[in-house]
Amino acid sequence: MATKELVETSIANNKVMVFSKSSCPYCRKAKALLQSYNVAFEAIEIDTREDGSEIQGYLLSKTGQRTVPNIFIGQKHIGGCDDLHAVHNKGELKQLLA
Repeated sequence: MATKELVETSIANNKVMVFSKSSCPYCRKAKALLQSYNVAFEAIEIDTREDGSEIQGYLLSKTGQRTVPNIFIGQKHIGGCDDLHAVHNKGELKQLLA
């Protein structure tokens, strides 16, 4: 599957999609916040994939963000860990996840 197709299909088919790296503390923090809402989410650990750098490159062209986590909710780009926590702190995350 081509990189663009993989990313776009993953975003389209999952209410919450996280592009992550298994060793990243910010990724773990973001996923823990999502888990605290008891919401199902899909995560692709790009550091464990041969096409990880291509995925990260495509996400940069799509979102302007190269860092992980790179989070989408309802096909909308949320951003990274700090962005997710900012939405949570404003009290808006529960509504986005509904």
